[in-house]
Amino acid sequence: MKKNLFLLSIIGLALLASCKSLDAPEQITCNPNPLTVVGNNVKAEITGTFPQKKFIKKGVLEVTPVLKFNGQEVLGETVTYVGEKAKVNGTVVNYNEGGTYKQTFNCVYKEEMAQAELYLRFHATKGKKTFEIPDYKVADGIVATAKHAKAQDNRGAVTGDKFQRVIKEMQEADIKFLIQQASLRDSETKSEAMKSLQAAIKDANDAENKAISGLEVSGYASPDGGMKLNEGLAERRQAAAQKFLASSLKKAKINAGIDSKVTAEDWEGFQELMANSNIQDKDLVLRVLSMYSDPEEREAQIKNLSAVYKSIADEILPELRRSRLILTTDLIGRSDDEIAKLAKEDPKQLSVEELLYAATLTNDKAEKLAIYNKAQELYPEDFRGYNNAGLIYFENGDITSARRAYTKALQIVPANPDVNYNAGVAAMADGDLKKAEEYLGKAAGTSANLSGAMGTYYTMKGDYANAKKAYGNTASNNAAVQQILDEDYAGARKTLAAVAEPNATTAYLQAVVAARTNDREGVYVGLRKAIEKDASMKAKAAKDIEFAKFADDATFAAIVK
Repeated sequence: MKKNLFLLSIIGLALLASCKSLDAPEQITCNPNPLTVVGNNVKAEITGTFPQKKFIKKGVLEVTPVLKFNGQEVLGETVTYVGEKAKVNGTVVNYNEGGTYKQTFNCVYKEEMAQAELYLRFHATKGKKTFEIPDYKVADGIVATAKHAKAQDNRGAVTGDKFQRVIKEMQEADIKFLIQQASLRDSETKSEAMKSLQAAIKDANDAENKAISGLEVSGYASPDGGMKLNEGLAERRQAAAQKFLASSLKKAKINAGIDSKVTAEDWEGFQELMANSNIQDKDLVLRVLSMYSDPEEREAQIKNLSAVYKSIADEILPELRRSRLILTTDLIGRSDDEIAKLAKEDPKQLSVEELLYAATLTNDKAEKLAIYNKAQELYPEDFRGYNNAGLIYFENGDITSARRAYTKALQIVPANPDVNYNAGVAAMADGDLKKAEEYLGKAAGTSANLSGAMGTYYTMKGDYANAKKAYGNTASNNAAVQQILDEDYAGARKTLAAVAEPNATTAYLQAVVAARTNDREGVYVGLRKAIEKDASMKAKAAKDIEFAKFADDATFAAIVK
């Protein structure tokens, strides 16, 4: 950088009248140069040396960094260097030995600083004499590529509806039989359970929003007696029950098919009834079932438990001598057109699931937002209306309203990972990194890409080592920004090529990578794509120091003109 910089020759000329000269430090270096945005700040360290026998003993030199941009100035902290005999506080510079000059500059970055320049402003005095010196430039431009990492690059977590167009409902009734019999009894065919099943079949057949999707008759035998005997019993019981059901359907003029199933020895039912019974030593019986898989061996071992078997014969086995009639009904919900119409005209008729589903039937953000707001009004205890409204606000750039909506959702479900994720991303977009860290710390298990959001958080914070770890294999614009900052240009190219929905920023970053690797044609291609997608990229590229070496290039000039 600039070397052998005296406090400009002007200082020397101005102070020669005193027969002594007060010189500025020499070999001044600004690191970095050009300046670079790290996180949200522009930081620089300026160093130099005071030569031997140059800094007069009664001299005072004040040095202030000044960032100049767009007609504005940001002043850094002033440091004061004084001679050995000066009566002013400051860092003393020994006349014979000289000394070291060191100063830092730090300010919050603003977008209009793209073409900023860093100067040193000197104020030199000796006694009552004051000498104003012209500002001296020490750094030219600010590399602001880190600012391309934005919270908005992270896809939000939608908390969706659970709407089902067709809901299956099941109803069943048992017909019980006497031991070793398959004859139907009026007490069974006219039971309340059977009457209820017949009524449900008729309702499913007649109702406009219902349909019979299945009728099944299963025949069972209890697991006592021989296998051959039980097979015959189960088949006859199934046939008797199916004949009864078919007759019932015919009388009601219902046309529906009947499926059949036979279970010769109902060990599964036996085990379930035993587990739920109050029979003494039931655990012993259940152990027998787990120890033996052969049906005959099981039966023999259980019968050996003579003290228990009488209770089994009285309480369990009669329940297994049965046929089971099962009705499966499809409950058919409203059509998409009906739901969309009601969402606009009379949303009170919709369930919360239908209302939330209605928002998926339109791509109009205003309509979506209106639906989510209505969901909040009608179902205030359901957090999804607030969360999903927050997503629309966020996409529209209304970060304040988004954060407000997420706060309401978290009042209902404080630990929900999706809402905490969204709140964290919104906080990042608002520059509130402390709150973002708090929310994202509660977002484990979110349906969204938490690693990508954490990478963004670390990049925005300026913690590039942790950002790199967090991104992992995430293919996003933000991950590519971090790779560019790490000078991993091959990795950045690969990441940008894999972005699922490339946008103007994707193309712009491809141009930045090309510029840093001296790929002139790549710069042109990337910028043309970026500007085609977003015209504002033209002005950004024209001022971006990443493309400074192309400033005199006719093709580049034509692209950004």
